[in-house]
Amino acid sequence: MGTLQPRPCRTSKIVGQRWSHLLWSCAALAVLSACDPFMTGNVPADTKPQARPERPAADAPPASQAPSQQALALKRYYARVQEDLLAQGLLRTDGGGVDTPFTDQMLARNFERIALAEEYTRGAGLQPSSGALGDIKKWTIPVRVGVTFGNSLSEEGQARDRAELARYTNRLARVSGHPISMVSTQPNFHVLVMGEDDKDQLRATLDRIAPGMEASSRAIFLNLPRSIHCLVVAFADSSASSAYRQAVALVRTEHPDLTRRACYHEELAQGLGLANDDRNARPSIFNDDEEFALLTNHDELLLKILYDPRLSPGMTADEARPLVRSIAQELVDGGPS
Repeated sequence: MGTLQPRPCRTSKIVGQRWSHLLWSCAALAVLSACDPFMTGNVPADTKPQARPERPAADAPPASQAPSQQALALKRYYARVQEDLLAQGLLRTDGGGVDTPFTDQMLARNFERIALAEEYTRGAGLQPSSGALGDIKKWTIPVRVGVTFGNSLSEEGQARDRAELARYTNRLARVSGHPISMVSTQPNFHVLVMGEDDKDQLRATLDRIAPGMEASSRAIFLNLPRSIHCLVVAFADSSASSAYRQAVALVRTEHPDLTRRACYHEELAQGLGLANDDRNARPSIFNDDEEFALLTNHDELLLKILYDPRLSPGMTADEARPLVRSIAQELVDGGPS
């Protein structure tokens, strides 16, 4: 697999680029990325496939171990990125308001681009797609969200984030109407919250929960460049299926609280099937402009459309379009929201 590079920074208020989506034969990979305002040039990731160790992975370092210099540098970097975005009025948490109106036609159009388009060509690694619309991808079985924390996140941080994930999964279930819950055993949507100093723990966890993960996907998990904040992979049973059965998300522990929370919001929603970004979607986290940090009112409606029983996995864009327009009109009542 080739190298993964952050997209170039823009010269306006936009500091970061958020999501890239990649669908292979039966896996969907999405990454939350930000371009580097503190360096010149792109920072390629080493995504060469990693050989599986012949011996069991070493035990993770104890929680009391001091952070490495690499982890401390990442923490300082992500703090500066968040501060810069907030100073520009970005990373909004209000969900949108009177300054971000949208119509049912806009909602239907955004759904097509976010739920049906793909950012990369299937089976071609990181080769950009033509932008053509694909099919509906969603879960048909209950989503059981489980979180595994690395030792690099404090017990206080773990408790806070566990509560945040519980609240958010409840919101996703309520909005989508699909069974989504936090569980302590037998999850099928794994959220791994780990950092630079948790590599051994991450490697062992991937061996346990996703032994069949493609080498290219595994390499990205284990060799994230700092331009990638977090990522999610959603799996179907086969290359012919568009019904998800398992997902694995990774969120860095080095992020400040708001950025880590933003990762949870976007990773889980993208892992449910809203996998693409579109620059015209507003107010939305499915946009590269970093304006919103958390799931918006508009994004809730996208989830309602996706999990409406009238839409089935594998349904083509032409089949889904009249239904999507009808559902969008019902949700917005034919006027601006």
